[in-house]
Amino acid sequence: MTELITTIEEMTEMSKQWIKSNKSVGFVPTMGALHEGHLKMMSQSITENDVTVISVFVNPLQFGPDEDLDAYPRDIESDTTKASSVGVDYIFYPSEKEMYPEQPTIEVKAGRLASVLEGAQRPGHFDGVLTVVNKLFNIIQPERAYFGKKDAQQLAIVEKMVEDFNHAIDIVGVDIVREADGLAKSSRNIYLTSEERAEAPHLYKSLQLAQSLYNQGERSSLKIIEATRDYIQQHTSGDIETVAIYSYPQLVEQHEITDKIFISLAVKFSQARLIDNIIIGD
Repeated sequence: MTELITTIEEMTEMSKQWIKSNKSVGFVPTMGALHEGHLKMMSQSITENDVTVISVFVNPLQFGPDEDLDAYPRDIESDTTKASSVGVDYIFYPSEKEMYPEQPTIEVKAGRLASVLEGAQRPGHFDGVLTVVNKLFNIIQPERAYFGKKDAQQLAIVEKMVEDFNHAIDIVGVDIVREADGLAKSSRNIYLTSEERAEAPHLYKSLQLAQSLYNQGERSSLKIIEATRDYIQQHTSGDIETVAIYSYPQLVEQHEITDKIFISLAVKFSQARLIDNIIIGD
């Protein structure tokens, strides 16, 4: 039975007991609205650790002034049922007041890695992510933490924070979980209209086209990006915000592909902004 923990004091006390008992702890940070992508990370943690903890916390620091903080789906009963179904041991479910008794005066800054892609579109977003992740790491003290590759930039930034701050935590990247038609699982998919939902799988198909061009020997980022954009424009009504090729995990824009990269895209539909990516040379 999955147990709900709502206070930092109780969570840190349990963490101390696990450390004393030499139990390995796996941690999956989430904002709730759990889907199969989350459950895959949880299942992997359960396989690889003695104890698995997830957090469910909608972190206000990573939302911009015009973003969907209030509208973000919240259903702890449903999340608890889903987490229990795969065998999660504990859910850390703090209130905003518990996590931030007052407005934080010290925040973690993502720096250069947040100046591109999602970070450029959402100033301050990754600073908010790192601030809460750093806090959660200190509270839970996991041996391993699991992040989805769907948010590849976030994964790279968290890995760099762990390296720079000497957290004794292994960061595990988990492959994207997709619907049968290829659409990446996301809590924001519920905002798509029926017409947009029918179009959305073409985002992944555009990335498959990019992969195909690479496999055929194309190494010009410009040519791959142009083909990807053209495909999205022809097959969807969404507004393309980003199609880009960056080195991974260094996050340096690539003009001529020479090493491991990821191709990232962001497309805005009427009520949903969808992101997707593929990593090549992984």
